[in-house]
Amino acid sequence: MSLTWVDWAIVAIIAVSALISLTRGFVKEALSLLTWIIAGLVAWLFGGALAELLVPYIETPSLRVIAACSILFVMTLLLGGLVNYLISQLVKATGLSGTDRFLGMVFGAARGALLVVVAVGLLSLAPVEADAWWRESVVIPHFLLVADWSKNLILQMAGR
Repeated sequence: MSLTWVDWAIVAIIAVSALISLTRGFVKEALSLLTWIIAGLVAWLFGGALAELLVPYIETPSLRVIAACSILFVMTLLLGGLVNYLISQLVKATGLSGTDRFLGMVFGAARGALLVVVAVGLLSLAPVEADAWWRESVVIPHFLLVADWSKNLILQMAGR
């Protein structure tokens, strides 16, 4: 069975993600991901507290929360970007950039595959099983298995 256009699109997503990470390196990619996660957590955990401090400046409660969360998110991203830059310079100075780039490529391929798993999982909620491109795909069934497994794992962890 030959690959369909959807299969080639999936291969392209994974390859592009791997190539981007190859140029950036593992340390930058991992720290960038960690920074985004931390920024989200900081905004979520402390957005309400900062919103209370913004009462004299922003009258609408929803806008206060949005502003507070946005400020915390962006400030955390900026701080994380600075830390990422400094650590990346340290990696360059140690001469580990070849290993860093190879590991970055592996990380990028995994990230691309994860994006495909999420996309396939979300698409499976729509009536795509009737579409020829979905049925004829060689790789979608494999990603669908991982998406279903992931969903079940998340539901188990959530106690459902």
